Amino acid sequence: MKLKSLNFSRPRLGQVLMPLAAIVLGSGGSLVWANASAAGAEGTAPNAVHSLSEADQAVTALLKQRLPRTQVSRVNCQLVDGVCEVTAGSQLFYVDRTARYLLIGRVYDMQTRQDLTAVRLLEVNPDLLVGGAAGSKQEAQEVETPRRGVSTPAASGAPRMMSLAALPEAGGIVWGASSGPTVTVFSDFRCGYCRALSGVLESMNVRVIERPISVLGSRDLANQVFCARDRRKAVKSAYSGAPITDTRACDTSPLDANERFAREQGLAGTPVIVRSDGAVIEGFRPREVLEQWLKGAKS
Repeated sequence: MKLKSLNFSRPRLGQVLMPLAAIVLGSGGSLVWANASAAGAEGTAPNAVHSLSEADQAVTALLKQRLPRTQVSRVNCQLVDGVCEVTAGSQLFYVDRTARYLLIGRVYDMQTRQDLTAVRLLEVNPDLLVGGAAGSKQEAQEVETPRRGVSTPAASGAPRMMSLAALPEAGGIVWGASSGPTVTVFSDFRCGYCRALSGVLESMNVRVIERPISVLGSRDLANQVFCARDRRKAVKSAYSGAPITDTRACDTSPLDANERFAREQGLAGTPVIVRSDGAVIEGFRPREVLEQWLKGAKS
């Protein structure tokens, strides 16, 4: 997360930051934690079509002065108190209501457990969002042209290792072959590439430990799958859009551990596939690629 000054009249810093519960700094995708009283937490669709407010118009005018080479297509100051969401093509970033401070990161509603940035990115560019993987630490190099924003690019497949030792076993939904190599998949049941990956893994001789994380606001669905009497069947139902009829109330705190781990690791997109030796693939891969990748596991 980077907070940048745009060199204009200095507001009181407390007024800028008070609406935020916290600004989380760390590796991977940064998060701006939204105040639970924000508009998105009150049951209103956070990115529904809205008429321009006076704040929207004022910030739009200021951005034309301060970012003249950036084609701003939408400003929404009604998402989180004190913060305006700015859409510029397929890019997304945030500014305060004075348009002095530019924030690069993700807005996460802690009450609804929904990544509001992911929801908006899905509207702007669904293919990039659902096919993307853990966010990069790379920030905008120039305030004048915030090219990076917080868009989620297609997975690059860059080498990465990840230890799963801190994750409780209970948070995994196990399915697939009882023998064969084991893969852990961080997924979202509303992610199209996760659904495609699920079909590929089902056709392979692999044991899958699926760890749902709510990138696209799917926590309620993950709870239903986790609490189902037949979890394997529930996974298929979730991906196909069929109702899950055999679920019941249960302790879903192990899913909280998945969410917490994903935030700590900067997993801002799905799917993320982890091999038994900790090697990571970010994003969907076809069967032939996965088979070769699994052969490279270190014992």
